Amino acid sequence: MKQKLTEAEKQIMDILWEQKVAFMKDILEIYPDPKPASTTIATLLKRMQTKNLVGYKTFGNSREYFPKVDKETYFNQEMNSMIDRFFNSSVSQFASFFASNKKLSQSQLKELREIIDHQIKE
Repeated sequence: MKQKLTEAEKQIMDILWEQKVAFMKDILEIYPDPKPASTTIATLLKRMQTKNLVGYKTFGNSREYFPKVDKETYFNQEMNSMIDRFFNSSVSQFASFFASNKKLSQSQLKELREIIDHQIKE
């Protein structure tokens, strides 16, 4: 899966990830204001189907949409892609950039160290 979501598609995907399944009316109801037209949602869902990120089941004239990729898988792919593009595939360069530019507190840095130490022990 190498398909990226646009920002508008991600808003719909966030709804589907949370709801697991949703009809168009459900998506429109949950979508934050200002709500787009239903035709806009339909177009975005169609593009997401073409990208193989969303599927649907038909119930009469209605479609129940569902995500074909889970949020964690998508997030991991996006993070790995960003590390590849901006940090020459170097996780250590990414970590250094993140730690120095995010202005992390001492407690946050210690928490990161604990996470890393835990991963090393496994």
